[in-house]
Amino acid sequence: MQDLEFSEIVGLICKEDTRFDRKAYNFVRQALDHTVKETKKKHPERTGKSQHVTGAELLAGIRAHALDQYGPLTKTVLNQWGITRCGDFGDIVFNLIEYNVFSKTETDRREDFADLYDFDEAFVKPFRPAATRRPRSPAGGR
Repeated sequence: MQDLEFSEIVGLICKEDTRFDRKAYNFVRQALDHTVKETKKKHPERTGKSQHVTGAELLAGIRAHALDQYGPLTKTVLNQWGITRCGDFGDIVFNLIEYNVFSKTETDRREDFADLYDFDEAFVKPFRPAATRRPRSPAGGR
């Protein structure tokens, strides 16, 4: 599918479902490409077979790609696009499926994307400084 076609389809989707910014759809498309490539590297036995990834695999790929692209601003960027939980990625994926941009298997469901990780844990915690521990003083308080 050409980028112009993808852009037009995203425009149609965004008119029907105004929850997510157009950039969110572009990001999910890029994250899917990233996930497929990484899956092929990790599982060479899947080469030649369908490039399908599960919801959990895609969410892991989305997380890795987002952190790589946006670093400590990841959660802020996603929130600006209307994405605040894993289920939002599922809604974007299924919007693209409805327009035949992405495909699915009989076992794929929106619920596959339901809260597999917490956004603070996934996108904020990796950038928090490690808690510094003060050494305990020996017994007796000196």
